[in-house]
Amino acid sequence: MIVLGVILLIIGLLTGIGILWTIGIVLVAVGLILWVAGALGHAVGGRRHYY
Repeated sequence: MIVLGVILLIIGLLTGIGILWTIGIVLVAVGLILWVAGALGHAVGGRRHYY
């Protein structure tokens, strides 16, 4: 999810499409939150680790 967000951020920046930039920021933020929750040992989506 983080990688997809970064890709959308880059595409949005290069093409000037604002919605891609916004979606990219949201995906990166959600990915980081899930990654931190998984790293702290909380079950994310029924899984013990989120990769």
